[in-house]
Amino acid sequence: METFCLGNPKAQKVLIQPVDEHDLDVMESEFGIIKSLTDTDFYLIAAKVGNWNKDLSPWKAPAVFGSEDFGEGAGDFLKALLPLCSDRQKTYYIGGYSLAGLFALWAACQTDTFKGVAAASPSMWFPGFTEYMADNAIKCDAVYLSLGDKEAKARNPVMATVADKMAEAKDIIKSKGVNVTFEWNSGNHFKESDMRTAKAFAFVLSNT
Repeated sequence: METFCLGNPKAQKVLIQPVDEHDLDVMESEFGIIKSLTDTDFYLIAAKVGNWNKDLSPWKAPAVFGSEDFGEGAGDFLKALLPLCSDRQKTYYIGGYSLAGLFALWAACQTDTFKGVAAASPSMWFPGFTEYMADNAIKCDAVYLSLGDKEAKARNPVMATVADKMAEAKDIIKSKGVNVTFEWNSGNHFKESDMRTAKAFAFVLSNT
């Protein structure tokens, strides 16, 4: 697995983020914003995703934009990520943007490795996901959720459910006794992903 790292490798707190090429382009900006929002020392490990729709999807689902269906590669991708979290003396957090945010929430239902989940504009519209969350424990202490205030105005009817699904997810997480917060950001899904992801990681770093 190809990784890109920023920060202090000796830091006790480690952030794990699945990324694509766009995320990598703004990674230094994201890192700087996190540092400006928290005094906590941290190490950021960005893990390159090979096939976004396949590797981050917990199960198969039909395409909702374009023609590429969603695969079921999340289990294999998580298995490849976990060796990055092998030092038991450190505290690990997982997060990401869009489908990577959904993957982070799913991953925290699979393992107690992660202390917090930073889900920035996660793809909560993903078919069956809120039902899955309702039926499974989320094994972390804090979750940050956010959404752009124009994201629910998508023309695609599946993606347009994202705000309702987000409200449902927040209630589900809260009902399981996990510290959860939700924040609205201005704009559509493609605005300021670095800022949104940075705010997500800064929250879990500061609240666990």
